[in-house]
Amino acid sequence: MDLRASVFAARSYTPIPLLIAVLIMAESSVLTFVGGGLLVVLGESIRLWAVGYAGSATRTRHVGAPSLITNGPYGRVRNPLYVGNFILSLGLCVMAWAWMPYMLGIFLAAFGIQYGLIVSLEEESLRKTFGEAYDAYAEAVPRFFPRLTEYAGDEPAPYDFAAALRSERRTFQSTAVVVAALAARWYFG
Repeated sequence: MDLRASVFAARSYTPIPLLIAVLIMAESSVLTFVGGGLLVVLGESIRLWAVGYAGSATRTRHVGAPSLITNGPYGRVRNPLYVGNFILSLGLCVMAWAWMPYMLGIFLAAFGIQYGLIVSLEEESLRKTFGEAYDAYAEAVPRFFPRLTEYAGDEPAPYDFAAALRSERRTFQSTAVVVAALAARWYFG
């Protein structure tokens, strides 16, 4: 089996060891908790924006997409969900302030390896499925750093906030559990 496919299938579980380490070594303060909390909210807001366009297809265990979404956040960056994940996860690390600044290096390396593999696999699949349309999109829209103007794709996908909320329920729950654990760790020290 392709290593990239294995990492893709396990992507919901791979952050758990880092989260456990962050919880064990947490040294939060008011400043880190609030600053990290703001990053968590920003990251989740980006995720909600992206999922409202892409729908529940983002929760699948199979690589691929039923359609090529090129508007909304996808018109500015090809991987808005992963940008949101990065900011949200960075926020949790900042909230904990565990083993800093080394934890940031570990976080960046782990995130870079995991999402480098996942994005490589997804781009290969999208290129096979959508051909020249994906090539034109990939050439115009950056992978991770947003462009200032929105890409003008063919058929804009509609935004569905209610579907985004339903799809993000698990992310809300897991983020709430981690934040509560950090708060308890900080309070009971």
